[in-house]
Amino acid sequence: MTSLRKLLVLAAFAFLTMAAAGCGGSSSSGSSNGVVNITIWHGYIDAEGRAMTTLVNQFNQTHPKIHVSVHFYGNSDYALQKVLAAIAGGDPPDISYLYGSWAANIAESPRTLVLNNYIKNDPSFDWNDFWPAERQVATVNGKIVGVPALVDNLALVYNKKLFNAAGLAYPTKNWTWANLQAAAKQLTIPSEKQFGWAYVNDASEDTVWRFEALLWQQDGNILTPDGKHAAFDSAAGVKALTLLQQMAVNDHSVYLDSGNGLYANLFNSGHIGMLYTGPWDLSSFPNVDFGVQILPAGMNHQTISGPDNWVLFNNGTARANAAWTFISWFTSAQQSLHWSLLTGDLPIRASVLKLPGYRTYISKYRGVSTFVANLSNAVKVRPVTPLYPKISAAIGQAVQAVLLGKAQPQQALQQAAQQVNAILAAP
Repeated sequence: MTSLRKLLVLAAFAFLTMAAAGCGGSSSSGSSNGVVNITIWHGYIDAEGRAMTTLVNQFNQTHPKIHVSVHFYGNSDYALQKVLAAIAGGDPPDISYLYGSWAANIAESPRTLVLNNYIKNDPSFDWNDFWPAERQVATVNGKIVGVPALVDNLALVYNKKLFNAAGLAYPTKNWTWANLQAAAKQLTIPSEKQFGWAYVNDASEDTVWRFEALLWQQDGNILTPDGKHAAFDSAAGVKALTLLQQMAVNDHSVYLDSGNGLYANLFNSGHIGMLYTGPWDLSSFPNVDFGVQILPAGMNHQTISGPDNWVLFNNGTARANAAWTFISWFTSAQQSLHWSLLTGDLPIRASVLKLPGYRTYISKYRGVSTFVANLSNAVKVRPVTPLYPKISAAIGQAVQAVLLGKAQPQQALQQAAQQVNAILAAP
C-alpha cells in the first residue's frame, strides 16, 4: 500500500516505548568467512513478496561476497515504530522499506545513512534518472536519506460502458474541470444508484491528497515557501474545494466513500462512472471495460505522487557499503523493469521506458501506460516535515465538512489554516 493513502501520527514517546518493548533486528548480520551479511526489512506480500524473494536470490547468486537476508515485518503501518525501536536498541536492519511521508522523521536519527556521497561517488547510479517527485520525497534539507522504492500517481479511470450508455465521448488529455463536472452530472442516475464520480470523505489522507492535486492544478501550495505558514487557504484552495462542493452538494453527482473502500466495488459493479485513483486499484476492476486518462485540468494537469523509500542504516562501514551495493543493483533500470514485470508497479526510473522489455510490461498490465506517462505531471510533493500528519488532519476535516454540507469552502480552509499556523508555530 502506498504512502499516498497511509499516514501515521507519531507520538514523541515512540522511541522509549518501543525500545522498552524490544524488537528482533539484525544481530545475525555482519562478516563471516569474507562474506558481508546484511538484512532488509519489508512489508511485501503476494506478487511483490514473491518478486522480492526472486530478486534477492538473484543478487545473492551473483554477488558471492554479500549475502542479503529478507525479513517480513508485517503491516507497513508499523514499520517506522519497529525501525525506531531497533535503532534505540542498537540493532537496526541495514535496509528498510519506509513510507516517503516518514522521511523527515527518520532523517533525525544519527543511524540513518545520508546518501549524498554514495550517489556522488557512484556515477553509474544516476540519481537524476529517478522521477522528480521521488527525489524530492527522499531529500530532507538537502540530505538524501532514501532511495526510491515505489512511485505512483492519481489518474482518471472511467467506465466505457457507462460513457457509451450516456452518449458521452471518452475523456481526453484536454479535459478540464468543467468537462469532469458536466460528465459526472450526466452519468448520475439516482433511481439506479449510479454516480458520476466518487470521493473518499473520511477526513483521512485519502481525502486530503485528492484535494491537494486539485490545489496544485490551480497553482496553489500547501505551505508557504519557507514552510512556516499555511498556503492552502488561498484563492486556489477555495477554487478546488468549491469544485468539490458543487459536485457533491449541489449536483449530487459524487458518491462519498466513508473510507471503507466501497467505491472500488461500486465501480466494478457499474455504479460509478469515474474515479480518481492509482494503478493499485486496477486489479480490482475485472468486470469493467475501463479506460485511463490524465487528470482534468484546472490551470494545469498536475497529479500527486506518493513515493516510498528504501532507507539505509549505519551498521559499520562494511555493512553500509554492502547495503549500498545491493540497493544500487536492486534499483537499477534493469532490475526496476524486472520488478515491474513481476508486480505491475510503475517503474521507478525514467530510463526503464527505453528498455526493450518495457513494451511487454505495458502490454501485460492494462491501463498502466497512462499512469507511467502521468509521472511527468507529478511536479509537487507534500511537505517533507514530521508535522505533515497534523497538517493533513486539519485539511481533511475542512474538506469533509464542506462535502457534508456543514461548511463553506473559504470558511473551512481559513479555520484549517489557523490550526496549521498554530501547529507550525509551536516549539
